[in-house]
Amino acid sequence: MNDSQKLIIAKKILLGFDGLGRAEIVEGQAIFVKNNKINEIGPTSVLRQKYKEIPEIGGENLFAMPGLVNAHHHLGVTPFQLGAQDHPLELWFAERLKMRNVPPTLDTLYSAFEMISSGVTTVQHLQSRAPGNLASVLDQSNKIIAAYKQIGMRASYSFALRDQNRMIYDSDENCLALLPPKHRPTLKKYFESFSLSISEQLEIFNILTEQHAKNNLIEIQLAPSNLHWLSDKALETISRVAIDTGAKIHMHLLETPYQAEYARRRTGQSALEYIDKFGLLGPQLTIGHGVWMTEDDADLLAESGGCLCHNCSSNLRLKSGKADLSSFLSKNIPIALGIDEAGINDDRDMLQEMRLAYTLHRRPGHSSPNPSAAEILRMATEHGAASTPFSGKIGRLEKGLFADILLLDLHSLAFPYQDFDIPLLDIIVRRAKRKSVDTVIIDGNVVFNKGKFTRVDEDALLEEISKVLSRAKTPEEVELRELSEIIMPAVKNFYSGWY
Repeated sequence: MNDSQKLIIAKKILLGFDGLGRAEIVEGQAIFVKNNKINEIGPTSVLRQKYKEIPEIGGENLFAMPGLVNAHHHLGVTPFQLGAQDHPLELWFAERLKMRNVPPTLDTLYSAFEMISSGVTTVQHLQSRAPGNLASVLDQSNKIIAAYKQIGMRASYSFALRDQNRMIYDSDENCLALLPPKHRPTLKKYFESFSLSISEQLEIFNILTEQHAKNNLIEIQLAPSNLHWLSDKALETISRVAIDTGAKIHMHLLETPYQAEYARRRTGQSALEYIDKFGLLGPQLTIGHGVWMTEDDADLLAESGGCLCHNCSSNLRLKSGKADLSSFLSKNIPIALGIDEAGINDDRDMLQEMRLAYTLHRRPGHSSPNPSAAEILRMATEHGAASTPFSGKIGRLEKGLFADILLLDLHSLAFPYQDFDIPLLDIIVRRAKRKSVDTVIIDGNVVFNKGKFTRVDEDALLEEISKVLSRAKTPEEVELRELSEIIMPAVKNFYSGWY
């Protein structure tokens, strides 16, 4: 369905949240969409009369709300599916050498299916696994972007920037020295496949920004990978580009205790304090994870106007720790929600990710603070939007914003029974599942309806992925899988005594 105008009918509408974080819910109103934007919200009877020639979608059993934002995402077919088991993050880098290669178009569509069917309309895609020269990386990047455009999904794309320490929190040379000499050439060849300089990596940002400047669905932002992956010179260069272009920045930081210790050893201070010296901290910055931020770090982030992206499932699966979400929320930091590589069920179910964050951070004690359903939904909508270049254009339902709308089936949500004396947002966060997703509208277009995608044949694509990955492993895949087994004990030993 690609009608330029439509009238969306719903029982209730979540417009967004007010300045105090309170939900703004209206009843008996409809949404008129013209082209790709919300043109008017008003009483259903009035809009039906005013736009009686316009096709209607939705229904009186539906709840309309802003589309969800997955604010931290890397790839499609999950690392676990591709042969890499969960480990603490620092060991997982070595484990990930076992991952098989998936064509970028298929890979991207796979996770897009999972995201959209759970209500996600926008994704922050952080591309972190792209070997090759400039032309090759650009080709991979554009195939990922093209896949999002094909399915009709909104995406902020970034290529992860790094110039050092590709396997451990030390130089590549010192990492090679951990291995017996006969195994060093294989790892050296792997390192050399990621040989783009910082200036070349930033050229990817410049080229993609120019190529996709006129596309409503696509934005490009900067992604300095993490402190340990970037030299001081790289941090200076990235900061200069961000200032010159006004680009948004998404940076992994303080994900694990080992990263906090690395920052102490390298800088003598917190990673957050250190990057502030380079001008990276500010409203343009989103910190990915931030599990090991101190209270001073959180205060600094709050004062700067920066955002935080909470990746609940990932923090659990990789033994990174449990972020002090209630404390961070109390400081009025805009906090987004991300699924990262994959959720607790090894998929990209944003409804479940909201439920996990809602439940995990319920501290013991009768009066202890815990996130409210409204706070979780704001993380997954308005604050998720704030962490991307689409800030101020999505995340709420109001006139002039892009029409990214999720319609939930209240009957499915409640069946066989639900007492609606419980606040509706609590019911949604606690009970909404994929089967409750009736319709997903992105940029004014229906891309998912009644369990079916409107632009892409999901079953055919899944069959193609199955066929591609049913083939025998390539010699390179076998070589890297063997290397993973060889290097793992050395990597584990390297971090002995760090934490």
